[in-house]
Amino acid sequence: MKSVSVITVNFNQKLVTEELLASVFATNTYAALELIVVDNGSEINEVPGWQERFPNIKFIRSEQNLGFAGGNNLGIKQAGGDYLFFVNNDTEFTPGLVQALAETLDKHPECGMVSPKIKYYDQPDRLQYAGFTAMNYYTARNRCVGQFEIDNGQYEKNTGETGFIHGAAMMLRREAIIKAGLMPENYFLYYEEMDWCERVKKARYTIWVNMQALIYHKESVSVGSKSALKEYFMNRNRILFIRRNCSLTTRIIFWFYFLTAVAPRNLLSYVKNSQLNFINVFLKAVWWNMTHSKNSNNLGYPVKNIK
Repeated sequence: MKSVSVITVNFNQKLVTEELLASVFATNTYAALELIVVDNGSEINEVPGWQERFPNIKFIRSEQNLGFAGGNNLGIKQAGGDYLFFVNNDTEFTPGLVQALAETLDKHPECGMVSPKIKYYDQPDRLQYAGFTAMNYYTARNRCVGQFEIDNGQYEKNTGETGFIHGAAMMLRREAIIKAGLMPENYFLYYEEMDWCERVKKARYTIWVNMQALIYHKESVSVGSKSALKEYFMNRNRILFIRRNCSLTTRIIFWFYFLTAVAPRNLLSYVKNSQLNFINVFLKAVWWNMTHSKNSNNLGYPVKNIK
């Protein structure tokens, strides 16, 4: 049996993280399991108290918020598992989840990373993820299969290769991480898992979804459905993803599309919806990509103020 390290990142969400741990304890039967919680610069350091309450869990404390990738990379560096299962702290495990994903990697050595079916926690009959379509790199658009649909079993046969995993729950084999490198920390929020998928594919692994494995996701607990933070990083990182993963010709076509179609549409939407503060945020996201290297770690956003 391959060992599995479950890694989750906490940021100012003590109760949410404890609910995740409770769901693991209540449902997991996979024997070779290691649990790792990374506290990503929370205002209150809960690690000492957690260590007393949960002596069998490995806790790691960062004094600053390193972002989604940075927090998970801290966990990778201390994980001992053959397979590493990255889960958002606002998820809930179900019986057989770890075993089903581990068996996918066991049976398919060409598979480098796999995600389970994901359903909304507050609407448990509704799908969030049943795979991703391939990316249109000229527009940086693809589709999350099944999102918002009632789960009537229509995608149960989707188990197999897919365009991308889902960052809320993704299991990777250690060898794939060694070959592809750690999760890219240039993004801070959003698109880092898609960039990671590109690197895993370049390392000659495939990306899978396993529809027989299920996890529930409490969407929007971490950031919120609409915020300046989300607007900035979604736009900044969409452009950055194309810059880091596409040819010069593709990048030129994308920039033309983005500046002539996406930018006017977004700006008009901000005015129409009285979100005038988003105009400056959007322009900053575009300008950052025009003035910074694609490998820059300068985020262009005051993340130290994120609560």
